[in-house]
Amino acid sequence: MKANPIVWWELASHDAEKTSDFLKKVFGWEIEYDEAVKCFDFPIPEDSRNLSGGGVFTLKKAKLPFLTFYIQVEDIDKKAKLIEQLGGYILEAPFEIPSGSRICLFNEPSGVTLAMLEKKK
Repeated sequence: MKANPIVWWELASHDAEKTSDFLKKVFGWEIEYDEAVKCFDFPIPEDSRNLSGGGVFTLKKAKLPFLTFYIQVEDIDKKAKLIEQLGGYILEAPFEIPSGSRICLFNEPSGVTLAMLEKKK
């Protein structure tokens, strides 16, 4: 996408501090509170080019429309267990998609839906 690229994302939670702490513990992210904008900031290195695109689809299993982002992980089964240990909820256990990669949908403790992706090895 050359024109008008997506350059920011937001995650609205019932408790931003708790959600940010959960994501730090599960994914090891450096998250800082930005007093100026009253928001937890997820800094991304300048040389980061991990976003590979996105897609729009018609709901099949989900009851409500949603927007989520996929977090790439090395061991999706291990992360799914950690999510549950830290108070998250697995919506859809890790499963293989046609590309051979595996995905898992989960809710962080306040109920926000997120997803993980383990690339095909």
